Amino acid sequence: MTQLFFSDYHPQEQPAAAPQPLVIFGAGGLGREVLVLLMQLNEAGASWDVRGFYDDQPPAAPTVAGLPYLGTAHDLNQTTEPLAVAVAVGSGASRAAVVARLTSGQLSFPALVHPGVRLARYQRVALGAGCIIQQGCVLTCDIALGRFVLLNLGCTIGHDAVLEDFCSLMPHANVGGAAQLGTGVYLGTNATVIQAVRVGAGTTVGAGAVVVRELPAGITAVGVPARATSGIQL
Repeated sequence: MTQLFFSDYHPQEQPAAAPQPLVIFGAGGLGREVLVLLMQLNEAGASWDVRGFYDDQPPAAPTVAGLPYLGTAHDLNQTTEPLAVAVAVGSGASRAAVVARLTSGQLSFPALVHPGVRLARYQRVALGAGCIIQQGCVLTCDIALGRFVLLNLGCTIGHDAVLEDFCSLMPHANVGGAAQLGTGVYLGTNATVIQAVRVGAGTTVGAGAVVVRELPAGITAVGVPARATSGIQL
């Protein structure tokens, strides 16, 4: 799990006189929310020059939130200049598939953290490339987020938690201290994983579910306490 330690993370490192070009991959609702995040970062002193949207499924209109639709992943790979990309795709598996298609060496994937989210060096939080952390999230200390982890609005992450690559947490999901989420885990809105519990790779935890003991990989679990919907008895 490739990580960027927070001491190396500088969301406002570009001077105002030298804006950094960036595009959003994903022209749906999450893409528009990420655009809002970028505008909020710019209001706080960052200098992202958001050029527009890419998506392998063209939107109905030629513009999205006032910005142009620019093409598909193939088109994005043809860029001749360095270009930052925010991958705004909610499903971890779909997000991983998009990242796998974006092969140009000109592309980079910055971590984007809402300016209201506290992340100081003394918290010892590690972020992977491409992470997106939205408004209202709270991360305590000694936390590791892998590559392209999505924390939607108002999520909480406790001490010593590990979220591997491509995890997706929907609004107000909660991860307790020392919990571990495998690659591509999806937590629905208001889902909770209590302290020191592991959730296996690719598992989906339904909205409002509470995970109180280990879940295996590749299942869907719902309810309080969370149980597999079919196939595996927990």
